[in-house]
Amino acid sequence: MKYIISFVAPILLWIITASCGAHADAAVNQAPEQTVVQTFSLSKGQLTTHMTIPGELRPFQSVDLYAKVNSFVKKLFVDVGSVVKKDQLLVILEAPEMQDASNTAAQIIQTNKAYYAASRATYERMYKTSKIPGTISPNDLEIAYDKMKSDSSNLMAAQSSYHESTNLNRYLEVRAPFDGVISASNVYPGAYAGPAGAGSVIPLLTLQEQAKLRLVIAVPEAATDYFNLGDTVHFSVRTLPGKDFTATVSRVAGALDLQLRTEQLQMDVINKNKILLPGMFAQVSLDLTNTDKVFVVPQSAVTENTKQVFVIRITNGKAEWVPVQRGRESDGNIEIYGKLQEGDQIVQLATDELRNGATVMTKG
Repeated sequence: MKYIISFVAPILLWIITASCGAHADAAVNQAPEQTVVQTFSLSKGQLTTHMTIPGELRPFQSVDLYAKVNSFVKKLFVDVGSVVKKDQLLVILEAPEMQDASNTAAQIIQTNKAYYAASRATYERMYKTSKIPGTISPNDLEIAYDKMKSDSSNLMAAQSSYHESTNLNRYLEVRAPFDGVISASNVYPGAYAGPAGAGSVIPLLTLQEQAKLRLVIAVPEAATDYFNLGDTVHFSVRTLPGKDFTATVSRVAGALDLQLRTEQLQMDVINKNKILLPGMFAQVSLDLTNTDKVFVVPQSAVTENTKQVFVIRITNGKAEWVPVQRGRESDGNIEIYGKLQEGDQIVQLATDELRNGATVMTKG
C-alpha cells in the first residue's frame, strides 16, 4: 500500500502544477493590449524645394536698323562683330533726288528773298512819300503793303521747305542708338536700302547689347508665388560645363500665358567678358521657399485610405483622424493644410490600422 501511494503522489502533483500553469497562460492572453505610438509636437516652418527649368539668354537690347528713305548704300563703316558706341556713324546712304530737292529749295529761297526785298523797298518808299498829302493814294499804299507781306510769307515757306529737305538728308546717315555689337550685316556698298515693308524686308544691320543679357524663363503656375524682384537664381549652360552663373530677378510679367499657363520672369545677367552669347539655352536652378510659415511634418505622418488623406492627432489618449491637404514635399518632409493647431501631438508613423477613437499610449 505504501508503495502505491508513493507512486501516485508525484503523478497527482504534476497534474495540479500543469493545470495551474494553463490557467495562468489563459489569464495573460485575455489581458487587453495597449497600443503605444510615438508622437511629435506640430509646428510651423518654411519648406524649400528645388526646381530646374530651361531658360533662354537674350540680348538686353536688340534692334534691326533700316533706311528711313529709299536710297542706296554709299559707305559702310562696320561689319559683323564690330563694337560700336551710341551715336556712332554706321552707314552713309545716298539719294540723288533728295539732294536735288534740297538744291531746288535753296534756289527758291534766294528767289523769294529777292522778291521780298524788292516789295519791301517799294512799300517803304511809298510809305515815306505818303507823308506828303496828295502824293500816294491810300489804296496804292495798302496794295504795296499786301505785296510785301505776301512775299514775306513765300520766303518763310521756302525756308521751311529747305529745312525739311535738309532734315530728310539726315536720314541718309544711320547711327547706333546704343552701345553694342553688330550681330548681322545684310548689305554692301551700292545695295538698295529702304524702309521696312517698303521693298526692304531685310534690315541693313542688327545691333545687340551683349555686355548685359536677359535670362528669360517661363515659371509654371504652381510656382509663381515663390518669386520676388531681387531674388538671385543660379544657372548653367551646356556649352560651358562646370561653370555656375548667377542672375537677379528684375522683371515679372504679372500675368499668365493663356496657352502655356506660365508666367515670364526676366533676370539681368552681367556679361562684360561676353563669355555668354545671346541665344544660348540655360538650365536655371530655382529655390522655392514659402513666404508664410505653414505646417511641415515628416512624410510618414501623413497617410490615406480610399476616402481621405489624414494625419492622426492624439487628444486625451484618443486617436483622432484629421483630414489634410498635401502641399510640397522635400527631403522627407511635406507641407500639410487642415484644421490643426501648433502644439498638437501628431503620430510619427501614421497608418489607417490605428482606428479613429482608439485608446493609445504615447511617447515623445
